[in-house]
Amino acid sequence: MAYTALYRKFRPQEFEDVKGQEHIVTTLCNQIKADRIGHAYLFCGTRGTGKTTIAKIFAKAVNCSQPVDGSPCGTCPSCKAIQEGNSMNVIEIDAASNNGVDNIREIREEVAYSPAEGKYKVYIIDEVHMLSMGAFNALLKTLEEPPSYVIFILATTEAHKIPVTILSRCQRYDFRRITIDTISKRLMELVLAEQVQAQDKAIRYIAKAGDGSMRDAISLLDRCIAFYLGQELTYDKVLDVLGAVDSQVFGQMLRLIAERDIAGLIAALEEMMIQGREPGQFVTDFTWYLRNLLLLKSSDDMEEVLDVSSENLKEMRETASVLTSKELMRYIHIFSQLSNQIRYASQKRILIEIALIKLCRPQMEENLEALTARIDDLERKLEQGVISYREKNSDAQDEKGTDGEPQGESDTPTISGKSVLPKAIPEEVQQVVTNWRSIIQSMSGSLRTFLKGARLSLGKDNELLILFEDELAESYVNTQEHRQEISNAISAKTGREVEIQILKNESRQNFSDAYVDIEKMIHMDLVIEDD
Repeated sequence: MAYTALYRKFRPQEFEDVKGQEHIVTTLCNQIKADRIGHAYLFCGTRGTGKTTIAKIFAKAVNCSQPVDGSPCGTCPSCKAIQEGNSMNVIEIDAASNNGVDNIREIREEVAYSPAEGKYKVYIIDEVHMLSMGAFNALLKTLEEPPSYVIFILATTEAHKIPVTILSRCQRYDFRRITIDTISKRLMELVLAEQVQAQDKAIRYIAKAGDGSMRDAISLLDRCIAFYLGQELTYDKVLDVLGAVDSQVFGQMLRLIAERDIAGLIAALEEMMIQGREPGQFVTDFTWYLRNLLLLKSSDDMEEVLDVSSENLKEMRETASVLTSKELMRYIHIFSQLSNQIRYASQKRILIEIALIKLCRPQMEENLEALTARIDDLERKLEQGVISYREKNSDAQDEKGTDGEPQGESDTPTISGKSVLPKAIPEEVQQVVTNWRSIIQSMSGSLRTFLKGARLSLGKDNELLILFEDELAESYVNTQEHRQEISNAISAKTGREVEIQILKNESRQNFSDAYVDIEKMIHMDLVIEDD
């Protein structure tokens, strides 16, 4: 026998089995008991909240020969026929694929005939917002003067797309997103019925991942059970199947952000990608984690709201202590924008990397939140006594002249003032500059794109300087992984080892005024070779 998905196998057949929509169930049961049944209903709500399920139970109840407290008995011929999908009294229509005027005209012709058995003919039109305007107009006439034995149940996830003329003729019921507690309880019932062992923590995570949709949560549970068939379903196994990330990793990443450690942050993201974590799920979970930290910063009585273990709560408090509420709000804003962008993006990882760099570098943005973050960052450095040479001595450097050496320590390596014109450029550097275009061409996609905008110069210790005008480009390229890739490409092309330094042009002058442009001094091979 073919396998039946859990959400179909355990679909509620009576009103008592429906979870999380008690306000709707109670109203419909009272209507049936009082024989005050309407002719048109509109069920609105997000996917997987029970719209179609309740519509089918309602269709059974109004045709049931012996309803029990407004709910179908489930044993009479009418209930069995509807449950098995063999009843002529319940007609389901998918408006996404049957959205034309002709489809609705067929319904208008059919409603002229009363049901052969039972009391009502029930038309369930799913995703009704997909109907064309002509189809809506055709349906309007039937809704205005329906036969007494016809009931329309219109289901939609986008009620705002339905004409007001249709809305005004329906009883509207708004389905709520189902709580994590309710979904967890239902999932636990299912694993017991399926004789599957599962950790409470694993079940709660699946419930949370369902995002208010019972059907989505049950489908995720089905997927996890199938992957680890015959094994206990643990929290770590659920994370593996769903491509999710443990909250401890988020704490580590936030500490790297607080330390402005872009290289460490990109390396942590790389490790997650290698483990097979799903980028979209990472963005969703990280945004949720930031929200929890913000709530912790806002009040001391958030244990029940956050729904985390005492161990995780302690760790989250420690993480939250290194960030301000304003910083967290800025992070949430950036990742909320990212969640919209990443949905249909082909280069999801690059978008995440850019967002993480933004978190570390508020100077990349020009909005008020970023300006506030930059001020807070500067104040923190002043309190800690950590000020870069550039910030402390920019005026003195201008007076010192081009040959002056920086005095004191700097937290960011910079080269200010035009380098002394070299008497001779080392042979290995000449080879790199001559073949620079070919070397770039051998790089991976994003790195190649950024390097095309780089300029080359010579450092005081004869190292090759790779300079960027754009801070994002410098931050992306200046990681251990990418520096190694550049070094490997240089070695492969020239057969020589060359010391490289990657910097952002911090000078207020143009590049050619601040640095020695060795590309102009060397005859470059502009032919891009194919590897």
